[in-house]
Amino acid sequence: MENQENEINNAMEKNEENQGANAQINGSGSLFDDKTENGNQSNIESENSANNGDSADGVKTTGGKRAKKLVVVESKAQTKRGRISREGYAVRKNGNSDKNAEKIITDPNAPRLNINDLTNMSIQKLKEEAENMKINLENLNTMKKQDLIFAILKNHTDNIGAIYASGVLDILSDGYGFLRSVNYNYLSGPDDIYISPSQIRLFGLKSGDTVSGQIRPPKEGEKYFALLRVESVNWESPETAANRILFDNLTPLHPDEKFNLSNSEQSRNLITRIIDLFVPLGKGQRTLIVSPPRAGKTTILQTIANAISINHPEVYMIILLIDERPEEVTEMQRSVKGEVVSSTFDEPSTRHVQVAEMVIEKAKRLVEHKKDVVILLDSITRLARAYNQVVPTSGKILSGGVDSNALHKPKRFFGAARNIEEGGSLTIIATGLIETGSKMDEVIFEEFKGTGNMEIYLDRRLADKRVFPAINVKKSGTRKEELLLSEFELQKLWILRKVLYNMEDVEMQEFLIDKMKKTKDNEAFLNSMNQ
Repeated sequence: MENQENEINNAMEKNEENQGANAQINGSGSLFDDKTENGNQSNIESENSANNGDSADGVKTTGGKRAKKLVVVESKAQTKRGRISREGYAVRKNGNSDKNAEKIITDPNAPRLNINDLTNMSIQKLKEEAENMKINLENLNTMKKQDLIFAILKNHTDNIGAIYASGVLDILSDGYGFLRSVNYNYLSGPDDIYISPSQIRLFGLKSGDTVSGQIRPPKEGEKYFALLRVESVNWESPETAANRILFDNLTPLHPDEKFNLSNSEQSRNLITRIIDLFVPLGKGQRTLIVSPPRAGKTTILQTIANAISINHPEVYMIILLIDERPEEVTEMQRSVKGEVVSSTFDEPSTRHVQVAEMVIEKAKRLVEHKKDVVILLDSITRLARAYNQVVPTSGKILSGGVDSNALHKPKRFFGAARNIEEGGSLTIIATGLIETGSKMDEVIFEEFKGTGNMEIYLDRRLADKRVFPAINVKKSGTRKEELLLSEFELQKLWILRKVLYNMEDVEMQEFLIDKMKKTKDNEAFLNSMNQ
């Protein structure tokens, strides 16, 4: 019986060697397929063609042949017969090591280099780094940034150094994936890291996971760096990621924990004080800021973002700008302490959709790890426009030219905001455009009206009279505000709303701003109502 098993094993080994598809199992438990490595270039060419809107037909493989469809093929025997080796090699059942496998650098004293740090450096800093490493390059002053980074990494590898990287996982339809960089707004770029299907299955990875680990340079015929070893998933151990509960299976609740936007530093900021008092913002809130053009919605978003980053540093914040002007993206990056992801107005609608879907997937993965996440979206109207151009035509067109199926995915994006009973929350603060003169924008607003549990209305008349913040407190409000405000605040707020209701909008806002400026914070303002 033992001889028969040895014969079967030898036959399987010989078959695998003839196929040239040995699997690698790393010391950390991560898998890496040599066949997918060797097919890295053709896989990437197919992926790039798909991103550019081209089909995979006619893409040249590494052997120069043409293939109708590029599919990553794995041997089932490899998965069954491999086991983990302490040395970091793939080990067969008979105990022999696969000498073709990549050696993982596990020495803690080995020099470490993170590719993300190099990407964030300026070209001048990279040149200084290359000179410090004594890299002899004749055309150092004329090299592109990407070529200079590659030269530094190659020199580091030649000196037995370990290279590390992190990125957000984007799984393609063929089963393999790439770690995308925020520097390219999570779209395809030269800094992408290839990750094999075996690694994805082994750790239960999903699109949107932030994966960190050791990587290797591309071999001959390959384009991108490849992941050798998974060290963390969403800044936690890979074992934690494998045991998490899916986002759709988590229990949503009403927001019951308030974001404190105004403290001693923001006590003079009327935007945060008005929002804290009249429209309290909770963790897991689904907020819609309804605004006409030039009413100050961008300023309100920046103020909210800065207040959350100062008062709640534990919150992971993403600012998503869709179809915005490039100068506004730069302003947001420089004024807000958070991750800014953008797709400007000169980008196609497909890129708007790709960026938005990567952001929401990343947020869901973080919530699965019981983290509090805030997404500030500007704007939900332009995102709905992009989906309207991308989705296949259903034949049913609503007024304004909106396809009946176009608003399903934007609603799923907005509806993902929730407070989670098991821990964690996803808060989405999105702007909706009105009074633009577009019938489509009116239809989109009517579809989203009432879907949120908090609305902030900006008034054009207040903005035209330069009364800022131009928040109409009569129309603005939060559902279940009694869960976020104290009994004292609720009683005072009801009395205040009754007084303000009889005033005209401009008069009401001027009166409110004047009274609030005379007090240092909201508590003093409410106490002054008795006098």
